[in-house]
Amino acid sequence: MIGEVPGVEIGQEFSSRREAHEAGVHRPLQAGICGTKRSGAESIVVSGGYKDDQDYGDVIVYTGHGGQDAAKNQVSDQSLDDPGNAALVTSHLEGQLVRVLRGAHRGSHFAPRSGYRYDGLYRVASYGSTVGTDGHRIWQFRLEADQEVDVPETPDQDAQSVLVTVPAPPPSGNATPLRVRTEVQRTVRSGAVVRQVKSWHGSACQVCGLVVVLPGGVYSEGAHIQALGSPYDGPDTTDNVLCLCPTCHVMFDGGAIVLTDDLGVVRHGELVGSLRTHPQHVIDPVRVRNHRERWGG
Repeated sequence: MIGEVPGVEIGQEFSSRREAHEAGVHRPLQAGICGTKRSGAESIVVSGGYKDDQDYGDVIVYTGHGGQDAAKNQVSDQSLDDPGNAALVTSHLEGQLVRVLRGAHRGSHFAPRSGYRYDGLYRVASYGSTVGTDGHRIWQFRLEADQEVDVPETPDQDAQSVLVTVPAPPPSGNATPLRVRTEVQRTVRSGAVVRQVKSWHGSACQVCGLVVVLPGGVYSEGAHIQALGSPYDGPDTTDNVLCLCPTCHVMFDGGAIVLTDDLGVVRHGELVGSLRTHPQHVIDPVRVRNHRERWGG
């Protein structure tokens, strides 16, 4: 199950991994990552198992799986072929949310004093490799809380890591950015719809044909033709979604690219070709017309 588990609240505590397993929060009894390359990661456990982990509360730098001996020393390089690491890559590429379960350990202010605590959904914002503390190649994943969550601190622990406030980038130059709690309303999107469209096209952009190949997988974006939410109120269905590269997605959403009724691609007012299609991917001409008329076409 990707996302929230019904009946489990953020901050809920569990005395053991078995109890978290039975609640459906984190199914494996030993592995720190639950998931596969195909489905993505369901959940992770942050419990101090890797020396290079960094926990800042709403940001976690999580070290991938593999290459450790019984004493938790890194004795070999990690690989993105490891099922757990591949699962986190898929979560990043597909924009899926991952449940985070924190376990008690002395390396973080944010770990519970005992047992385990469910701390909500996090997004895999980025990933990359580096040489770790023990001199071997590791893969690390930056996870960011999907919404503002008060992660409780445990100040009386002999923590080895500290909370760091990262300055906002130029040009603002604000070295102490304020944290403001907000409530937002999000349009719920179906990940299955976007995944299906991407699968039909092999993640190749329907406008330019580009396939963005990254370590561990390929990246593409699902673009809604008629935008979701008020005042556009487009449907979240496959006939209203295109598979695009990031550049074409931005241009399409901003009106620099529009489609004709017969799926010709018009870029900056000039017809440059035809949309790449798939026999199973039927596109609703009403959505195409709505998008074009929105930009004055």
